[in-house]
Amino acid sequence: MINKQIIFRLLGFLLLMESVFLFVSLLMSLFYREFDWLGFALAFGATFLTGGSAVLFTQKADKAFGKREGYIIVSLVWVVFSLFGALPFIISGAIPNFTDAFFETMSGFTTTGASIINNIEALPHGILFWRSLTQWMGGMGIIVLSIAILPFLGVGGVQLFSAEVPGLSYDKLHPRVRETAQRLWIIYVGFTLIETVLLWLGGMSFFDALNHSFTTMSSGGYSTKQASIAYFTNPFIHYVIVLFMFIAGVNFTLAYFALKLDFKKVFSNEEFRVYSLITLVFTGVIALRLFVGGGISFEESFRSALFQVVSIVTTTGYATVDYLLWPSLLIALIFVLMFIGGSAGATSGGVKVIRIILILKNCYFELKRIVHPKAIIPMRLNGKTVPQPIVNSVLAFIVFYLLIFIAGSVFIAGLGLNMESAMGAVASALGNIGPGLGSVGPAETYAHLPQVGKWLLSFLMLLGRLELFTVLIIFAPTFWKK
Repeated sequence: MINKQIIFRLLGFLLLMESVFLFVSLLMSLFYREFDWLGFALAFGATFLTGGSAVLFTQKADKAFGKREGYIIVSLVWVVFSLFGALPFIISGAIPNFTDAFFETMSGFTTTGASIINNIEALPHGILFWRSLTQWMGGMGIIVLSIAILPFLGVGGVQLFSAEVPGLSYDKLHPRVRETAQRLWIIYVGFTLIETVLLWLGGMSFFDALNHSFTTMSSGGYSTKQASIAYFTNPFIHYVIVLFMFIAGVNFTLAYFALKLDFKKVFSNEEFRVYSLITLVFTGVIALRLFVGGGISFEESFRSALFQVVSIVTTTGYATVDYLLWPSLLIALIFVLMFIGGSAGATSGGVKVIRIILILKNCYFELKRIVHPKAIIPMRLNGKTVPQPIVNSVLAFIVFYLLIFIAGSVFIAGLGLNMESAMGAVASALGNIGPGLGSVGPAETYAHLPQVGKWLLSFLMLLGRLELFTVLIIFAPTFWKK
């Protein structure tokens, strides 16, 4: 029997936490003396009262907490947060349409970065700050944040943590899950502050620097400028953002070891080496083609290639150029990158490099097994044998991912988009990337999509952020059986 009361109680606590961030955005709005303060005040009140009421009326809830409750809470919290997080947009009039406001907020919390806004600079500072804050909260994960700062979520913490943390598995930095979550967040906050200072020194205003640090470290991609990072022409700013996008795409456990100067663990990690190799190879090919046929300097070719490659492979979604203006071969390479993603345990989305490695290894070993059917050939990753259930899980993930991509693309195309745009939109939403292809490219928005298309893409964003199974398992009949 599913413990419904503990689900409502924990969701109530989480809403109280969201109300704190809404209050911070209210203070930002009051600081700039702009009209959106009322939207934040009412949104804060509604969120605080709803969360407080849920906690108050479930004080006697049974604390029994299992995996099923964990999956339900982790799936629901993103939807609930997006519903309440959309209130400032709607009440202030920044995004008066409910579907658009929910799409923008879900895109924020899932760190997708797909936007329906056509004039970002016209938005008040509080709204801009809230957009960035949704991505920063969603980057490391709402549940991970909760476990780190709210001791009453210690009940069922392992179930929540394992259901949300990206990747095939998570590595504990401490025997207790709460301490692991705290250390992850300390690293996350530290990198955010360092990037903020560097971007500020590079010529951004402090407000822009803070917002872009929020959305870089979360691999989110929301910008305070309609032209994204192309608005800032200083190469120093571009390289700083590239560096922190790359860091955000690395397993945060490796970042922890790097900060402890244990570089042997970093460079001996297979996923990190492949992730770095993919970045270098794609950057080299694209930079060479731009330099040879683009009529621009080598440095500019290299910077444009590096920025777009890192932005797409980490699923951040920033842009310094419109890559749809590049030759067809380079656009195809960008499309391939949309299906790779960053590392497991990073803030980035996508399939993840570790799954690509395991799939390729499995294909290679399958050829060897055909030649030597009686041989026992174990698959290894970082010197450790990979259990067969993990391999099966990866294969199932890839199959589900491709089937959902195909079905989603056909559905979106049926709404009137050409196939290039439909495939780009679905790949972007499922991979939590932001910009896609065609009419949803880096120079465009998602505003023109039909409302049903926005709801589908919002669902795909959630699927991608929680890596399919956490959400899909809820739709399985066996999940609800006693």
